[in-house]
Amino acid sequence: MSDTLAGTASGGSAPPRPNAVVAVLALAGIVVSLMQTLVIPIVPELPKLLDAPASDTAWAVTATLLAAAVATPVVGRLGDMFGKRRMLLVSAVLLVAGSLVCALSDALIPMIIGRVLQGLASGVIPLGISIMRDELPAERLASATALMSASLGIGGALGLPAAALIADNFDWHLLFWTSAALGAVATVLVLLFVPESKVRTGGRFDLVGGLGMAAGLVCLLLGISKGADWGWTSGTTLGLFVAAVVILSAWGWWELRTEQPLVDLRTTARRQVLVTNLASIAVGFAMFAMSLVLPQLLQLPEQTGYGLGRSMLVAGLVMAPSGLVMMATAPVSAAVSKAKGPKVTLMIGALIVAAGYGLNILLMSEVWHFVLVSCVIGAGIGFTYGSMPALIMGAVPASETAAANSLNTLMRSIGTSSASAIAGVVLAQMTTDLGGYALPSEKGFQVVLAVGAGAALLAFAVASFIPRRRPAATLAAPADGTPAPAEATAKS
Repeated sequence: MSDTLAGTASGGSAPPRPNAVVAVLALAGIVVSLMQTLVIPIVPELPKLLDAPASDTAWAVTATLLAAAVATPVVGRLGDMFGKRRMLLVSAVLLVAGSLVCALSDALIPMIIGRVLQGLASGVIPLGISIMRDELPAERLASATALMSASLGIGGALGLPAAALIADNFDWHLLFWTSAALGAVATVLVLLFVPESKVRTGGRFDLVGGLGMAAGLVCLLLGISKGADWGWTSGTTLGLFVAAVVILSAWGWWELRTEQPLVDLRTTARRQVLVTNLASIAVGFAMFAMSLVLPQLLQLPEQTGYGLGRSMLVAGLVMAPSGLVMMATAPVSAAVSKAKGPKVTLMIGALIVAAGYGLNILLMSEVWHFVLVSCVIGAGIGFTYGSMPALIMGAVPASETAAANSLNTLMRSIGTSSASAIAGVVLAQMTTDLGGYALPSEKGFQVVLAVGAGAALLAFAVASFIPRRRPAATLAAPADGTPAPAEATAKS
């Protein structure tokens, strides 16, 4: 696809301040990723708080997942077409609006609407990465995009203890007032410090492609996330999976034949992009397995013989250092990518994650064991998430950066959704009895940890098929839209 340039940088002709741009975009990414863990402390209480059955209140989580899956690739494409900063601001406003709706609600329907609006803001991270590519000097780009990519995990890790603290000591509505305030601050800072990119594709939005992708993803992720509740062999679950295959196949046929597709499948099929996206699914799976297992083991009663009987707040504080480790790992990841190439960085990160899970299988009897494990896995996630934007942007034109990074983010989300479903099945089948209540068994948790390690090793194996590039000029792409040197070699 030939690239066209349209528009001018908003906010005058003053050059962007790299430090301010990186700080503001990373903050926006962390604020958006907080939505992952915002409601976790109150999920068990939602039926009472919203006066609704537990099966219905679960949609407060599921709705955000589905909205994020649909919005991320669509917003990325709109950003490439009409302005990345503009779409980032739209996403931030949706986050604030969704938070306000939830903060003012005491019933199920408004809560779900608010959570959908929050999910629609998920495109902030890939948009931020793309703005960095367009605006930052080449020497700053690798570490900045590594930090922005890792913000997805940083916000989730830091958000859990903060949300638990608020839920334990204040009215639950304060969770959403807080997220609204943070979203408003991020919006203002983006307006003040982040310039609009001149790199645009122009053209018309592929509405048919957008609707087809939305329908296919909703069917796929709804089947994955609700299959355990409805039954994996139920007509509803199987019907959703069949519908997903049919719709996404038809969508692919359309995308290959329309002149201005939502997702350029020919670019996506390039070996470097395709293999990176496949590895991203496995990495997303491996990352989320930790979030499912560690808090449960910390909170289960000591009478089980393996639970530590701690509060949700303690569980959150144990997980929080992993977010700080991800932040600290971002520049290290960038340095390794510069020296050895992002492929090597991704493979190193996958091995570190696998080692963390192996360590957890052996060490799960003390609080410090879980702090150590979460830090090791956090370091691995920092490496893997830091390498992915470099691999994607080394293989796509500057005008398709937001769409390509959005698709990569979606692949990680599919991995996390699959982790939740598979872990749920394992823990539901492998139980122990405690006072007449069935609780997940120690062996069940060990199986999930082993599956998480296996997913990380699978990511390592898949990443080995990524074509080796020169350490990367990979990210260099001038703001005028001229392809970077790496792009010329990424056509293979």
